[in-house]
Amino acid sequence: MIKKSVLTIFTITLLASCVSPKIYKDLEAKYAELKKENRKLSDENESLLTAKVEVENALKDSRKAYEKAIAERNKLQADYNATYANLETLKSSYSALEKNSSAAIASNSKKNRELLADLEAKERALSAEITRLAKLKKELEDRSNRVAELESVIAAKDAAMSTLKDAISKALTDFEGKGLTVEQKEGKVYVSMENKLLFNSGSWAVGTEGRRAVEQLGNVLGVNPDIAVLIEGHTDNVPYKGNGPLTSNWDLSTKRATSIVNILRENKAINPENLTAAGRGEFAPIASNESPSGRATNRRIEVILTPKLDELSKLLNEK
Repeated sequence: MIKKSVLTIFTITLLASCVSPKIYKDLEAKYAELKKENRKLSDENESLLTAKVEVENALKDSRKAYEKAIAERNKLQADYNATYANLETLKSSYSALEKNSSAAIASNSKKNRELLADLEAKERALSAEITRLAKLKKELEDRSNRVAELESVIAAKDAAMSTLKDAISKALTDFEGKGLTVEQKEGKVYVSMENKLLFNSGSWAVGTEGRRAVEQLGNVLGVNPDIAVLIEGHTDNVPYKGNGPLTSNWDLSTKRATSIVNILRENKAINPENLTAAGRGEFAPIASNESPSGRATNRRIEVILTPKLDELSKLLNEK
């Protein structure tokens, strides 16, 4: 992640030499905001998963403690019952011996007092164990409810992203087999469009067919306002040789990402604050650059859709 941030800063520095100061500052501020938000979302996701594991582990420990307490309570109850039965037996013996021997009566009286004291001690222990058992049961219920609540929110977010993926796939059906893929992973939706669908070689102007694909994607995003949209431009490792204001693959990838953002901004239903353009140059390949087909795969625009995790953050911050 640090390497990626450094490369991004380097890209923005290069852009500053060929893009107007206002556009450069806007892109720099937007990209910094996205990186901050992306890092926040990643940290929150990891915190959520860690919290879930901790709560589940605590739940397991509580169940073990609860079961152990049940066993101890049952043992104390059995001891209590046995002691009580023994006391009753001694009382019967005491009544019988009372008629025959004062010495025996005295002995049994002592044992009787000892048994009564033992019985009282076990009664106190049993009462304390019952109280502890009730507390453990309450903790077990609280942790179970928290795990269920976290799982419910996670499931709802995953379901929402799955619905979004299906909606995007349906909207972009016409572009299947034309270098466009849609997939869901790690709680996000990734829309990848190869440059053959969007741009001519060395150009950042979006063609008619590519514009139609981006506009249809925008129609879906317009009805999903709680989605952060990161547009990343990628190239192969062939050095940029075009003329004009661009000097490198970094410049070209950033310019292409910005072109996609500009088309999406034409859709007034999309909040511009949710959009960010970023250039990755040749440094995030998904295929080998040793073959023409691999280089074609690497020349792409990736639209990364991330749900806002405000509800999950609120749950994690609750005591």
